[in-house]
Amino acid sequence: MKPTVGITMGDAAGIGPEIIMKALSHQEMYDNCNPLVIGDAKILERVLPIIGSSLKVNAIPEPSEAKYEFGTVDVIDLDLVPADLAFGEVSAVAGDAAFQFLARAIDLAKQRKIHSICTAPLNKEALHQGGHMYPGHTEILADLTDTKDFSMMLTTPNLRVIHLTTHMGLIEAIQSINPERTYTVVKLAHDTLKKAGFDNPRVAVCGINPHAGENGLFGNGEEEEKLFPGIERAQREGINVVGPLPADTLFFRAGRGDFDIVVACYHDQGHAPIKVMGIEEGVNITVGLKGGIIRTSVDHGTAFDIAGKNIADDKSMLAAIRSAIELAPKDQI
Repeated sequence: MKPTVGITMGDAAGIGPEIIMKALSHQEMYDNCNPLVIGDAKILERVLPIIGSSLKVNAIPEPSEAKYEFGTVDVIDLDLVPADLAFGEVSAVAGDAAFQFLARAIDLAKQRKIHSICTAPLNKEALHQGGHMYPGHTEILADLTDTKDFSMMLTTPNLRVIHLTTHMGLIEAIQSINPERTYTVVKLAHDTLKKAGFDNPRVAVCGINPHAGENGLFGNGEEEEKLFPGIERAQREGINVVGPLPADTLFFRAGRGDFDIVVACYHDQGHAPIKVMGIEEGVNITVGLKGGIIRTSVDHGTAFDIAGKNIADDKSMLAAIRSAIELAPKDQI
């Protein structure tokens, strides 16, 4: 059985519709999943001549009516956007529609009519103009699933990274790390990969200081205070986790296959290796959502400056769909 991946169209004025249709012109997508777009059929049809595609669009109200046949793109058509919406311009209508696309996908995931969610980019200014005062996708997902403990995972073809902290200053990030957060993220990493079919996920935790503190030589005992207790708790529960390990060698080791996932302590510690190892195929993943919902996303924005010009590259969208397939909970399929 193949997972059904719900692909949200994002902001209709951006490159989302183009990269979705480009990605779904690859036979591989249909070989490995049932792709189901949640968006606006007429906008998808509008981009077909722009990208020179012969795909057909099948507008449907429910997943049960999808064909899942290569050459025909099934779309849950919410019909919220005017056909003449201008590409490359901030629009309250498009911002509200992007929110509604995601909300519908979340409902479908809760009902297990789709097995994972893959999101095309939205525009924060348009989202706010549309009346939805969220920083972005992650916060919408957390709110609509009533989730408190979640984390950002980034992947490239050879590396997976999950974060203890993300968008905060370095001093604040270190201050906010505690044993409970360390344990929570280690368990999220383990549980996510376990549900995705990994028999015994190998988790490794980065140190905060150079050389992971080197037994107190560097720092003020942050590893012993903030990381060790959470790691040891996870180990007692049978989770295959090690650390804290020096970050300067850990990412190399993970890249060659020693570990399945790395726990990074702060934003740049995790993001920099991902960008170096595969920025064009990087995927942003939200894990820990209630109900086991997995959301993957392209690692770029709406790119209003090139929208509607057939310039946008679908590499990140292809990678995001592949990750949605890989991480879809196997017990739900």
